[in-house]
Amino acid sequence: MAEKHVRFRVFRYKQGDPAPHYDTFTVTVNERTTVLEALQAIRRDQDGTLVLRHSCHHASCGTCGMRVNGREVLACVTNVWELDTPVVTVEPLQNAPLVSDLVVDMGPFYQTFTQAHLPLVRESEYLPESQVAEGVPFHMRFESCIECGLCVSACPVVASDPDYLGPATLAAVWRVVQEPRGEDADARIAWVDSEQGCWRCHVAMECSEVCPSNVDPGGSIMALRRELTRRALGIGRS
Repeated sequence: MAEKHVRFRVFRYKQGDPAPHYDTFTVTVNERTTVLEALQAIRRDQDGTLVLRHSCHHASCGTCGMRVNGREVLACVTNVWELDTPVVTVEPLQNAPLVSDLVVDMGPFYQTFTQAHLPLVRESEYLPESQVAEGVPFHMRFESCIECGLCVSACPVVASDPDYLGPATLAAVWRVVQEPRGEDADARIAWVDSEQGCWRCHVAMECSEVCPSNVDPGGSIMALRRELTRRALGIGRS
């Protein structure tokens, strides 16, 4: 299998540092090497102080979200060879408090996300296993979102307005509206009908571009707007 040397320009920051900086490492990669594997090799062989998160290694958990060459990705499924650049720049997610190196504090993200009342706690009777609420495409199931935070990092509105609910939360609310399963969908949609809710979106659609699960948060925000418009006109849901 072919191999080549690739330079990695890695964002570095430790608590107490006067400012972040970048360190450069050279890693031997082959056609199958992922960014996560390269970072693990750096930590193992060159700098054991490099801090990063990882878990499943197959794009299911969302733990290894970061920015590679200026784009939000999951490092575990981002192929270094296919990037086809002599230098790979690796940075932490944006719009989240920095903890150390490539790790950010996801606490604020989860705090806002849970206000959408997901995961669902069902108080009504369960539907049979094979039954899905009418009009809800099966691929829109809750599990599609892996809560990686890539959409929030990529969103230009979150970058300028920390009070904006953000694409992940708004997409979660739309799932509740589609299939309440015991939740108060009316209360949730009233919550996002605000200046910091679905109307704050500038329709950049960066969130949908980077979503690794094809949840399409931007599309969900537009669906919320349509639903609110229908309700305001008194015509209900289509």
